[in-house]
Amino acid sequence: MTDTVDQTDRTPGRATVNPQEAGPLTRMRALPPWSLPAVGILLGGAIGATFGVVTPPAYTATSYVVAVPAEQSDPQAALGFAQAYGRVATQLAVLGDAQVWAGVPVKTLRDSVRTATSPDAPMVAVSATSTRPDLAVDMANAVSHALTRHAKIAEDSTHVELQQFARATKPREASSASPTVTGLVGASAGGLLGGLLLLVRPRRTAGALPPASVPGPATAADAHRQR
Repeated sequence: MTDTVDQTDRTPGRATVNPQEAGPLTRMRALPPWSLPAVGILLGGAIGATFGVVTPPAYTATSYVVAVPAEQSDPQAALGFAQAYGRVATQLAVLGDAQVWAGVPVKTLRDSVRTATSPDAPMVAVSATSTRPDLAVDMANAVSHALTRHAKIAEDSTHVELQQFARATKPREASSASPTVTGLVGASAGGLLGGLLLLVRPRRTAGALPPASVPGPATAADAHRQR
């Protein structure tokens, strides 16, 4: 009799809920569709704007040197040597001399100085980037000066002279992105990520059947007596 009462007190016909089913996947199903992109936009914009605020602005100064062919020399040779000098400008031999005029270590010049050449004009652009506008100007002019000196040494064999075309001037505006721009970029990236998460979010199918219930011990005993 005691066994029968104990079995009757149990709730028959109910499936036990797995605690793991009420985890992150279930909570993601419960969120409205627009919430993931909205949260991504807000978080991405906040992170991007914060990055733009805490990162110091960078300034870029550019100087130009031009390759001039000597008398009775092929003009195309000047174009080819301009391409070569553009690659040589960031080498240790040139930067080692440039550090004397720039007043910074070679490593700083190697990390801050970039060169660019044109396939149509025998010109080399030497750009330097720094958080100080005056230092960016000094580094760009120092590398250009050192490059023309090295070209002067080899002028007898190359028959090409490298001359200063335009000195670098102090930049008025920062070349790095403002906090507004970084915030917009972060918001775009966050919204895109939120949209991707929305696509892969598990969905509850409308025609899904409820899980079959397992009869409790009391129900099974009553069915057995009725036979």
